[in-house]
Amino acid sequence: MLLQEPGRECPLCPRLVAFRTQWRAAEPTWFNAPVPGFGPQDARLLIVGLAPGLRGANRTGRPFTGDYAGDLLYDTLIRFGFASGTYRADPNDGLTLHDAHIVNAVRCVPPENKPTTDEIRTCRPFLIEAMAAMPRLTAILALGKIAHDSTVVSLGERMSRAKFGHGSRHEIGGYTLFGSYHCSRYNTNTGVLTPEMFRAVFSDVRAFLDKGAS
Repeated sequence: MLLQEPGRECPLCPRLVAFRTQWRAAEPTWFNAPVPGFGPQDARLLIVGLAPGLRGANRTGRPFTGDYAGDLLYDTLIRFGFASGTYRADPNDGLTLHDAHIVNAVRCVPPENKPTTDEIRTCRPFLIEAMAAMPRLTAILALGKIAHDSTVVSLGERMSRAKFGHGSRHEIGGYTLFGSYHCSRYNTNTGVLTPEMFRAVFSDVRAFLDKGAS
């Protein structure tokens, strides 16, 4: 199945259209468009983030690239064999993902990094399609409650039956959904998430996939 991404001029969310139009005028060299997924579609692991960061993925055009969240995420991916190369906060850095694909629950940057409920719902078909386009998908790692809950709904389950928590794990529709606090600078600066906590979740994901491959 060929993955269909939202087009550069996706009109579905008026507030997000207006916001990206504003930033295209302010920063014409930035990406300023719905950010596509990154990584091989035949991966067994899908990582779901919240939305592009204004000066991160919205600027660079690659998920988690250009801000602190990417520093922690890509370092951790490299540690656990899901990526190789050197992360330089540049989509042309040559970094390669292995057995992992990354998307955001909301593809466009929202004001103050806070998408509305309607925007999350409107963008959900792209998340559903991303999962459907991955024939070997086994594990999903959701970063933060919004990404987790949107993934749960995308899989046809009720949020009340698969609650989010750091280190949570749910079996839904033949997939295993892992949960982690989002690797944002705010969460790490406040101690909500430490690198060790983040790595512990990836250790669980790695062990799960390795067991399945044995």
